[in-house]
Amino acid sequence: MNLNLSNLITLSRIPLMFLIAGLMFCGWPGSATAAFLLFLVAATGDWLDGYLARKHGWVTTFGKLMDALTDKIMVMGLVIAFVGSPQFAHSPRREIAVALALITLSREFLVTGIRMVAASKGVVVPADGGGKTKTVTQLVALGFLLSVPMVTRDWTRLTAADLTAFAAVLQRIGEYLFVLCTAIAVWSGWRYVNHFKALVLDQAD
Repeated sequence: MNLNLSNLITLSRIPLMFLIAGLMFCGWPGSATAAFLLFLVAATGDWLDGYLARKHGWVTTFGKLMDALTDKIMVMGLVIAFVGSPQFAHSPRREIAVALALITLSREFLVTGIRMVAASKGVVVPADGGGKTKTVTQLVALGFLLSVPMVTRDWTRLTAADLTAFAAVLQRIGEYLFVLCTAIAVWSGWRYVNHFKALVLDQAD
């Protein structure tokens, strides 16, 4: 296994997810801002690893599989953290958020299962256009949700302005995008199942 720079950036999203989730529950001054900035680093890394792999000819089967897997680990780890965070603790929409998280988690396990079966038969299943759109939408939604505590906890320490309404807008945008990315996740998951069902079920093409 060749752990080139591209693969190292890919794998770095896993520890970054734990750091971001830990900072979400931390009440230290600046912790919410640190979580948001680390998330930007992780999200940028999601683009950078693929760019470097293509530019330098580092594209490998390991890289393709781990890029998709680490995306799922980071996104679902943060989604689960959000569902249990104070940000949603008393929200009237928490039940909806839990349902959406479970739907997305089920989709990710299903697609990962397809990839595992395909890999056992020597076939690599990379992310398609629908999967990439789903991931980008998830990252944007998480970015908006992570910006809320940064505004309410950190920015209010630096300004006397009332940012409650602004934070509420960010929260609502993040929630709407979360609904959208869940719909895209279901749609793209169905595409994976429909496209690879013959391979998974050992049917003829």
